Amino acid sequence: MRIISICPSNTELLHFLGLTSKLVGVDDFSDWPIEIEKLPRLGPDLSINMDKLQSLEPDLVLASLSVPGMEKNIEELERRSIPHVVYNPQSLTDIQNDLLDLGKRTNNLSEARKVSEWMENEIIQYEAISNTIKNRKKVYFEWWPKPVFTPGKVNWLTEIAYLAGGENSFRDVELASVQTSWEDVVNRKPDIIGMVWVGVKTEKMQISHIKKREGWDQLEASVCTKIFKLEEALFCRPSPRLIIGMKRLAALVHPHNYPAFLPEEEEIYIKKLQVT
Repeated sequence: MRIISICPSNTELLHFLGLTSKLVGVDDFSDWPIEIEKLPRLGPDLSINMDKLQSLEPDLVLASLSVPGMEKNIEELERRSIPHVVYNPQSLTDIQNDLLDLGKRTNNLSEARKVSEWMENEIIQYEAISNTIKNRKKVYFEWWPKPVFTPGKVNWLTEIAYLAGGENSFRDVELASVQTSWEDVVNRKPDIIGMVWVGVKTEKMQISHIKKREGWDQLEASVCTKIFKLEEALFCRPSPRLIIGMKRLAALVHPHNYPAFLPEEEEIYIKKLQVT
């Protein structure tokens, strides 16, 4: 098959299924795994060059609605009658179902089941630990600083927060993405602030940006709020890499309750999957 992915999370789904070699083109933001570096780039995920995409003669294009604005890509794929599938996961279960669907479409269902089972086993293990946590931490994930955007209840990060022994500070808002204010964040008194600005590399984010805001002194003094810089790739993309993000967050929030996290764990897990 000749496959094209126009969203980073879908590129990652393919890698977990061992299908990276089938890719013939990707969007500009796909940056993992390293094997895709030399593939033709088709533009940002919201502005895909459809003429270039069509010229690559794909058997299947993996599209997505996980980011607002991608609808026009799908409309154009339909207009040109290019074979495609659209994923729009909001939960870890949705991601597992997408894996299985992609496995069926690529005649690779056994590998998809293996990855889905790995995800499920990790979720069960961390849920068991989470259910024993008595001092559950309130976690505020900052997707964007101005205006403030954060995940609401209908988002995988609410699940990730719970599995890591915490709770999403905005779990009461029945939305996937919430636009709010810094004042609202301060009033919710989060124990943990996870900086995970979409589209911004971790090293470019500065904790000082948050500490300069009005109300930070109040959080620091009364709540002892801690700020952590989190990797967008491990928390914002609906792929199995969220499980690695879960492990990372759990080790940060409750280091005495969960296993320690090592940066090289991601590749270790993938290698295990590929040989079992």
